[in-house]
Amino acid sequence: MATTPAFDMVLFGGTGDLVMRKLLPSLYQAHKAELLHPEGRIVALGRSDIGRDAYLAQMDAQARPHVKNDFDAAAWASFVARIDFLKLDAADAADFAALAAHLGQRSGRVTVCYLATAPQLFSTLCEQLAAVGLNHPQVRVVLEKPLGHDLASSNDINAAVARFFNEDQLYRIDHYLGKESVQNLMAIRFGNALFEPLWRREWVDNVQISIAEDLGVEARGDFYDKTGALRDMVQNHLLQLLCIVAMEPPASLTANEIRDEKLKVLKALKPFSAEDVANKTVRAQYKAGAAGGRPVVGYHEEANIPADSRTETFVALKAEISNWRWAGVPFFLRTGKRMAERVAEIVINFRDVPHALFPNPSGQSFANRLVIRLQPDESIRLYFLAKEPGDGMRLQPTYLNLDFQSMFKVRRADAYERLLLDVIRGDLSLFMRRDELAEAWRWVEPILETWATSPVPPKSYTAGTWGPAASSALLSRDGAAWHEEV
Repeated sequence: MATTPAFDMVLFGGTGDLVMRKLLPSLYQAHKAELLHPEGRIVALGRSDIGRDAYLAQMDAQARPHVKNDFDAAAWASFVARIDFLKLDAADAADFAALAAHLGQRSGRVTVCYLATAPQLFSTLCEQLAAVGLNHPQVRVVLEKPLGHDLASSNDINAAVARFFNEDQLYRIDHYLGKESVQNLMAIRFGNALFEPLWRREWVDNVQISIAEDLGVEARGDFYDKTGALRDMVQNHLLQLLCIVAMEPPASLTANEIRDEKLKVLKALKPFSAEDVANKTVRAQYKAGAAGGRPVVGYHEEANIPADSRTETFVALKAEISNWRWAGVPFFLRTGKRMAERVAEIVINFRDVPHALFPNPSGQSFANRLVIRLQPDESIRLYFLAKEPGDGMRLQPTYLNLDFQSMFKVRRADAYERLLLDVIRGDLSLFMRRDELAEAWRWVEPILETWATSPVPPKSYTAGTWGPAASSALLSRDGAAWHEEV
C-alpha cells in the first residue's frame, strides 16, 4: 500500500518544537496509514550527543501527545523502529561526513533534508551537505519560513542555497497550502461549471481572507518582536491563499504551470504608496483582556517584549489586483493574535441581485456568500436565501454545507503530512518557487518601510476581540463588513 519510494528523512533541528509538535506526529500518521515505504528511514539530528534511546524517550514525552486521532501503540512501536538519532553541529564537517556515511550510497533512495532550523543556518547547512556529496539529484531540501526579513535578506538566503541545490530540489513550505479545503478550492473553481463563470469582477463584490489566532506570543516573544504579523503571516500564508483564490486556470496541474499562474497574481498586485499604507492598512497591538475565559496580559507585558515596541500583532489591509478578472474588487486580508477565536477562512462575497423582490427587514444577510473554512474544522458553505416555511413570502438565510469529515468517510491527512508525502514523491505543486517569494516580499516591503518611519504608533485592541475598530472601518469605506459582523 506504500505510496512513496524508499527514502531517508533527515530532520535538522530534530529536538526542536516543530519536529516534535508537527513533523514526527505527521510522519507517524502516514506510517500508520501504510503510506510510507517499508524501507523509509527517519534520521533526527541535534547538537547534543544524547543518543538514540534518550531521543526516543524525548519523542515519547514531546511528540506522542501531539498525535491526533486514535493512538495505536503497535503502530507507534513500528514507527519508532524507523528512527535514529545522530549528533550534528552545523559548523563541524566531521559530523556531516558521519551523516553521509550513516545514510550510505544506496541507489534509488530519496533523501529529504528538512531544515527545521533558524534561516541563518540554511547556507551553512547546504554548503556542508554539498561538501559530503549530499546534493545529488535525489536529495530534496525543505526550507521552513521565515525566509528572510525583507527582500534583500530573502534574496541572499535563496542565492546562497542555490549555489548548492537546483531550484527543483528546493521545497519552500507553507503548511496552509496543504490543507484539504485549500485543495478543494481549486477543485471547486476549475472542476465545476457552476462557480468558474461567477469567479470574476462582474459577480464578486469582495473577498476576505482571515487567519485569526486566540493565543498570544507565548514563549516566542523575542522572535516575534523582530518579526511581526506582516512578515509572519501576510507575506507568506495570506498571500499564498490570495493567489489560490485569484489565479487563472493553469494549463495543467503540473507544479510549474500552477506556480506560473500564482506568480502572475503576485505581479498584478497593485503596489502601495505611502498614502495607500495610511489609508488601506491597519496595524495594531493587543492589550490586556480575556481569552479562553481567563484574563491575559497585553503585548507589552509579555516576556521579552520591550516596553516601547511598535511591532504589530494585528494587520488588516485592502489589496487590489490590477487585471481584467479582478479590477475593482477589494481583497481584504486580516491576521492577528489574541483574537476572539482561532479561525482561518476565505469568504467570497458575491454581488446582490440587481433588484430586491423580497422584504429584508434587517437589511443584511449571509446570502450570496461562499465560506471556505480552513481551521479549526475544514468545510465549505454556500449561503443563500430560501423561503421560510409557512404563510407568506419571507426569506431566511440558509446554506449548503460540505463538511469533509461527515461527507467523506475516509481518513484525512493533516497539512504537514500531505506536504511531507509530496516532498518524498517529488511533487512541487504546493511549494513556493523562488520568484514567487521575491514578488511577495517586493509587495509587502513598502508597507514595512512606511510603518518603520511613521510617527503614528500601532492602534490597540482588547485581547479576545476581533481587532481594532479601524479594521471594520477599513471595510465600511467599501460598503462591506467582516464575515462575523454581518
